[in-house]
Amino acid sequence: MAGKFELYKDKAGEFRFRLKAGNGEIILASEGYKQRASAENGIASVQKNAPEDARYERKETKSGKHMFNLKATNGQVIGTSESYESTSGRDNGIESVKKNAPDAETKDLT
Repeated sequence: MAGKFELYKDKAGEFRFRLKAGNGEIILASEGYKQRASAENGIASVQKNAPEDARYERKETKSGKHMFNLKATNGQVIGTSESYESTSGRDNGIESVKKNAPDAETKDLT
Protein backbone atom coordinates (compact mmCIF):
# COMPACT_ATOMS: atom_id res chain seq x y z
CA MET A 1 0.00 0.00 0.00
CA ALA A 2 1.32 3.44 -0.91
CA GLY A 3 1.86 6.34 1.45
CA LYS A 4 -0.61 9.21 1.62
CA PHE A 5 -0.97 12.73 2.93
CA GLU A 6 -3.94 13.56 5.11
CA LEU A 7 -5.08 17.18 5.17
CA TYR A 8 -7.14 18.01 8.27
CA LYS A 9 -8.19 20.76 10.67
CA ASP A 10 -6.93 20.68 14.24
CA LYS A 11 -8.88 21.67 17.39
CA ALA A 12 -7.74 25.29 16.97
CA GLY A 13 -9.21 25.38 13.45
CA GLU A 14 -5.84 25.39 11.70
CA PHE A 15 -5.04 23.28 8.66
CA ARG A 16 -2.39 20.59 9.10
CA PHE A 17 -1.14 17.63 7.14
CA ARG A 18 0.53 14.37 8.02
CA LEU A 19 2.28 11.84 5.83
CA LYS A 20 1.40 8.23 6.53
CA ALA A 21 3.41 5.25 5.35
CA GLY A 22 1.71 2.36 3.59
CA ASN A 23 1.22 0.63 6.96
CA GLY A 24 -0.76 3.63 8.29
CA GLU A 25 1.98 4.93 10.58
CA ILE A 26 2.49 8.70 10.68
CA ILE A 27 6.02 9.45 9.47
CA LEU A 28 5.89 13.25 9.11
CA ALA A 29 3.61 15.98 10.49
CA SER A 30 3.26 19.68 9.67
CA GLU A 31 2.81 22.83 11.69
CA GLY A 32 -0.59 24.54 11.73
CA TYR A 33 -1.58 26.82 8.85
CA LYS A 34 -4.33 29.47 8.87
CA GLN A 35 -5.15 28.91 5.19
CA ARG A 36 -5.86 25.65 3.36
CA ALA A 37 -3.73 26.83 0.42
CA SER A 38 -0.72 27.22 2.72
CA ALA A 39 -1.09 23.62 3.93
CA GLU A 40 -1.46 22.43 0.32
CA ASN A 41 1.73 24.35 -0.57
CA GLY A 42 3.42 22.61 2.37
CA ILE A 43 2.45 19.20 0.97
CA ALA A 44 3.86 20.18 -2.45
CA SER A 45 7.07 21.33 -0.76
CA VAL A 46 7.42 18.02 1.10
CA GLN A 47 6.93 16.13 -2.17
CA LYS A 48 9.60 18.23 -3.87
CA ASN A 49 12.17 18.21 -1.05
CA ALA A 50 11.72 14.67 0.34
CA PRO A 51 14.15 12.92 -2.06
CA GLU A 52 17.05 15.25 -1.10
CA ASP A 53 19.04 13.83 1.83
CA ALA A 54 20.56 17.25 2.56
CA ARG A 55 17.09 18.61 3.42
CA TYR A 56 16.86 16.43 6.55
CA GLU A 57 17.95 17.86 9.88
CA ARG A 58 18.75 14.95 12.18
CA LYS A 59 18.34 15.82 15.86
CA GLU A 60 18.38 14.35 19.33
CA THR A 61 15.67 15.35 21.82
CA LYS A 62 16.40 16.45 25.38
CA SER A 63 15.27 13.01 26.56
CA GLY A 64 17.85 11.29 24.33
CA LYS A 65 15.48 10.15 21.58
CA HIS A 66 16.03 10.80 17.88
CA MET A 67 13.93 12.77 15.39
CA PHE A 68 14.24 14.76 12.18
CA ASN A 69 12.91 17.82 10.44
CA LEU A 70 12.45 18.11 6.70
CA LYS A 71 13.40 21.58 5.51
CA ALA A 72 12.62 23.52 2.35
CA THR A 73 15.38 25.10 0.26
CA ASN A 74 14.93 28.33 2.27
CA GLY A 75 15.67 26.46 5.52
CA GLN A 76 12.08 26.56 6.82
CA VAL A 77 10.86 23.39 8.54
CA ILE A 78 8.04 21.84 6.49
CA GLY A 79 7.62 18.60 8.43
CA THR A 80 8.65 16.98 11.71
CA SER A 81 8.97 13.32 12.59
CA GLU A 82 7.94 11.45 15.69
CA SER A 83 10.59 10.54 18.26
CA TYR A 84 12.53 7.33 17.70
CA GLU A 85 14.41 5.22 20.25
CA SER A 86 17.47 4.83 18.01
CA THR A 87 19.33 6.57 15.21
CA SER A 88 18.59 3.58 12.98
CA GLY A 89 14.86 4.00 13.64
CA ARG A 90 15.13 7.69 12.75
CA ASP A 91 17.12 6.91 9.61
CA ASN A 92 14.49 4.34 8.58
CA GLY A 93 11.87 7.06 9.08
CA ILE A 94 13.80 9.38 6.75
CA GLU A 95 14.03 6.65 4.12
CA SER A 96 10.30 6.06 4.44
CA VAL A 97 9.57 9.77 3.82
CA LYS A 98 11.92 9.73 0.82
CA LYS A 99 10.10 6.71 -0.59
CA ASN A 100 6.49 7.65 0.22
CA ALA A 101 6.24 11.44 -0.11
CA PRO A 102 7.00 12.18 -3.79
CA ASP A 103 4.04 10.25 -5.24
CA ALA A 104 1.67 10.23 -2.26
CA GLU A 105 -1.98 11.10 -2.87
CA THR A 106 -3.67 13.66 -0.60
CA LYS A 107 -6.79 12.66 1.29
CA ASP A 108 -8.85 15.67 2.39
CA LEU A 109 -10.31 15.11 5.87
CA THR A 110 -11.52 18.70 6.42
